[in-house]
Amino acid sequence: MSKTVLTGFSIAFLLFSSSFAIEGFRPVKAKNGMVVCGEPIACNVGLQVLKEGGNAVDASVAVAFTLAVTYPNAGNLGGGGFMIFRNAANNIFALDYREKAPIAASRDMYLDSSGTVIDKASTLGYRAAGVPGTVAGLWEAHKKFGRLKWKRLLAPAIKLAETGFVIDAFQAAALQSATEDFNKFSSSKTIFTKKGEPFKTGDRLVQKDLSKTLKRIAKKGAAGFYYGKTAGRIALDMQHNGGLITEEDLHRYKPVWREAIEGTYRGYTFYSMPPPSSGGIVLSEILNTLELFEVSKMDINSSAQIRLWVEIERQAYADRAQWLGDPDFVENPQARLISKKYAKTIKQSLHYFSAGCSDSIKVKPIRGRESDQTTHFSITDRWGNAVSNTFTLNGNYGSRAVAEGTGVLLNNEMDDFSIKPGFPNSYGLVGTVANSITSEKRMLSSMTPTIITKNDSLFLVIGGPGGSKIITTVAQVISNVIDHKMNIRQAIENPRFHHQWKPDVIFMERERFSKDTRNNLENSGYKLEYKTYMGYAQGILFNKKTKTYSGWSDPRSDGKAAGY
Repeated sequence: MSKTVLTGFSIAFLLFSSSFAIEGFRPVKAKNGMVVCGEPIACNVGLQVLKEGGNAVDASVAVAFTLAVTYPNAGNLGGGGFMIFRNAANNIFALDYREKAPIAASRDMYLDSSGTVIDKASTLGYRAAGVPGTVAGLWEAHKKFGRLKWKRLLAPAIKLAETGFVIDAFQAAALQSATEDFNKFSSSKTIFTKKGEPFKTGDRLVQKDLSKTLKRIAKKGAAGFYYGKTAGRIALDMQHNGGLITEEDLHRYKPVWREAIEGTYRGYTFYSMPPPSSGGIVLSEILNTLELFEVSKMDINSSAQIRLWVEIERQAYADRAQWLGDPDFVENPQARLISKKYAKTIKQSLHYFSAGCSDSIKVKPIRGRESDQTTHFSITDRWGNAVSNTFTLNGNYGSRAVAEGTGVLLNNEMDDFSIKPGFPNSYGLVGTVANSITSEKRMLSSMTPTIITKNDSLFLVIGGPGGSKIITTVAQVISNVIDHKMNIRQAIENPRFHHQWKPDVIFMERERFSKDTRNNLENSGYKLEYKTYMGYAQGILFNKKTKTYSGWSDPRSDGKAAGY
């Protein structure tokens, strides 16, 4: 990520630090409904839908389409994601609208004739894009659970795209970081730069073509994207620029309702996404093993606490790399990995007094990067329905290419597949043949939208972006709430750390852990690497006694929590 973007995100940390003295640790509270997401305009749109009698799914549709306009680096029409929905009767539904490889995709498509990975082939431009799932997913969720008219829910996004909105410092910094790449694609240059020059804070971003695409979707539903003018323009631009997506790919795309991963943690029940998201399985493995220890008696952010977490995470991410992929193509040993019995075997192998070694866990490393640039929203309504939704373009602004005449930024999700054995990547996240490229296959993800209940009553809605760090972010927030009795704001703002098997490094947020903690870890044999931030959690906690929602948007981002 560029220095420009980090400067923008650093603003969040300054606000983050100064907010303690002003507001303490009080989250936003509401009785009727709550919207928590990574961009304030979209948050306000969702809240208005709730006030008008829409339910959590209605608000999700409105928020998601608005994010495609106001948060284009991650909100999208040209990407995909996952949704966990809980209705007031405590029924759980898991919707997979993850992107798919085009029909013409092949296992070695990003390698040259000598077997060498072609630089940026899977990250930049038309060939990096998978078949989008977002519009189909939102349409499917609304058909099944929505209350308000579809057109009403898209109206705010259409207006914002047509008339524009004023960009803040965060979005300006993000746009500036991608200007060089935008200038490589004529449609992207026209929309996301000012005649080739970067946008600045206070400028107005107008997206006329996107507003027209949204109008077609508002009129025809998913068919307005996967058929007709929009589909034709996407396919034609793909053909002209070496991309693989065809109209047949778009016609054939369908979201999938899957059975949620269900587990328990200290008397609470959690629900998260199954493959092709690795989130639910890896989260289960971490929490099941953690449950075998008296975590609440450990000092928060101490070296002892972090060592325990790291050794548990090491094994969980090695299992992710070894076993997980699209269940329509590979068999995932799900039952074994999420079992309490397996957690007990992990406990027996953990290192407690010195650093474990990732090389001792024999998994063949195969490249499969996953970007931090994703976005999440958590929404609850007056009836007790709840949505936890994570969706993405993968990289910051995806492939950086806009399909001509549509305003749709294309994802670079193909980079989430395992591309070549042993090839290193910037995040170090690895996989096996289970996640290799295959025609119409969904790529493995770390997205972890999660809902937690207590005695069949809603308790916590949580999720966030962060690439490979999403799962550990969600797990740590859950533990902070349940084990350490933090409120949702405290749980989200607490410093974070992360280990993912390879590289064999503890990632820690810079300057947020004591010198003693860091020294103790290094003296125990751990390698430390510092990050400015790790993940943006968006959460809602429900108090059954007071019937009150408490929400908080991670100050590491520019989001907002709002309720009524």
